[in-house]
Amino acid sequence: MPFTQAELDYLASQQLGRLATAQPGGTLQNNPVGFTYNPTTKTIDVRGFGMAKSRKYRNVLAGSPVAFVVDDIYSVDPWRVRCLEIRGRAEAIPDAENPDGPLDGAIIRIHPERIISFGVDRQDVPAHEMKADIRNVQRGSGN
Repeated sequence: MPFTQAELDYLASQQLGRLATAQPGGTLQNNPVGFTYNPTTKTIDVRGFGMAKSRKYRNVLAGSPVAFVVDDIYSVDPWRVRCLEIRGRAEAIPDAENPDGPLDGAIIRIHPERIISFGVDRQDVPAHEMKADIRNVQRGSGN
């Protein structure tokens, strides 16, 4: 199972993440993006304005690995942060959806291979005692 129920709930509560890719020359790029969890494919689907023409899309087409982060500040008193990082392989899909206004129908689909989760499931643990849940995802595992 790639994601815990707490992680799925957290993803559903957020609207913005950051997608990091590498250009063929090695330069890194990190962009804020819209996303959804796809329960059918057990993936993160990233969409956005003019996706098929974007640098991040071309990076994925060129074989870039990806890292995707969703994070927020749950509370400042007491201090609580939540973070979910998903590393893995991605595929550029040109016609995954129907075009809608500035969205061209192209998406980047992230297949999780490593998940790092922090503060997503236990808000009752003092911040300095929280530990990251770091795990590899086996191919073919599903929710």
